[in-house]
Amino acid sequence: MPGKYYEELEVGMTFKHELGRTLTEMDNTLFSALTMNTQPLHLNEDFASKTQFGHRIINGIFTLGVVVGISVADLTQGTIVANLGYERINHPHPLFHGDTIYVETEILSKRESASNPGRGIIVLKHIGRNQYGVVCIEVTRSALFLKRPSG
Repeated sequence: MPGKYYEELEVGMTFKHELGRTLTEMDNTLFSALTMNTQPLHLNEDFASKTQFGHRIINGIFTLGVVVGISVADLTQGTIVANLGYERINHPHPLFHGDTIYVETEILSKRESASNPGRGIIVLKHIGRNQYGVVCIEVTRSALFLKRPSG
């Protein structure tokens, strides 16, 4: 498994994920349409050009999905049972068409599962930065990880 088991993660560990993702107009428009999000900041260039941003911004829920997705290969591929929750999601700076997002993850806490001895709960904080290093998203999430199989 390329993901990490519960025992392999310690509080304070930080992972700088190598994978970056350039966010395109097609990504933004398709995601907004598929999720029935008609917010003109994402879909209407004329409207968005008259806002403080000057043009359309990337849908924040799409950004959240990309940030979590970027972390999968390094941390959770095949080693989590489920995401338990997203406790805090902040978007301090917008992303625009053509921006590239890079992610780092910090392990904030861990505890063994009270109901299942083969699992543990890890709290992770993902930080997404654009190509200039500006923080565009921060998200804290809890996930139920598998413990390393015995034997």
